[in-house]
Amino acid sequence: MAPLEGGPRLVLLFSGKRKSGKDYVTEALQSRLGGDVCAILRLSGPLKEQYAQEHGLNFQRLLDASTYKETYRRNMIVWGEEKRQADPGFFCRKVVEGVSQPVWLVSDTRRMSDIQWFREAYGAVTQTVRVVASEQSRQQRGWVFTPGVDDGESECGLDNFGDFDWVIENHGDPQRLEEQLENLIECVRSRL
Repeated sequence: MAPLEGGPRLVLLFSGKRKSGKDYVTEALQSRLGGDVCAILRLSGPLKEQYAQEHGLNFQRLLDASTYKETYRRNMIVWGEEKRQADPGFFCRKVVEGVSQPVWLVSDTRRMSDIQWFREAYGAVTQTVRVVASEQSRQQRGWVFTPGVDDGESECGLDNFGDFDWVIENHGDPQRLEEQLENLIECVRSRL
């Protein structure tokens, strides 16, 4: 399937465990490629916005890495699962509305249904990127195992996905990370 007229030239679907560095990697890519070329799309954005509206919560505070967000995380996950079961593409459709840049970095792909939706909508321009980090690296970034979160589908749904198009190792070695980012940037530039 060819990209839709006026649609993206490349859609990179990033996944990884909490505190693996998905946001760090996507923000590093966007800063190198430029905001006019590259958009970061967060599936959790429309989820959190809708959840905040329906539950009378502060949407902006749900977006940051605060204890406020952590207080509601488990309930948000359950609520989001219910929405996805009713309509697997609900959050995917919302996040792509009005995006005009040719390169899309979906920073928080968590489920097989997310990958399927983007592949069906955008075909061959869709690639998967797994960001991996050791437990020790994640703990140094503040990760603590949380039952009902870290063992749920939102964290484990893609553990057995299979062959990702790209795997970025983010164990805390800046030089190794930079080499991997350069390879990915070359791929992106070849699509422009």
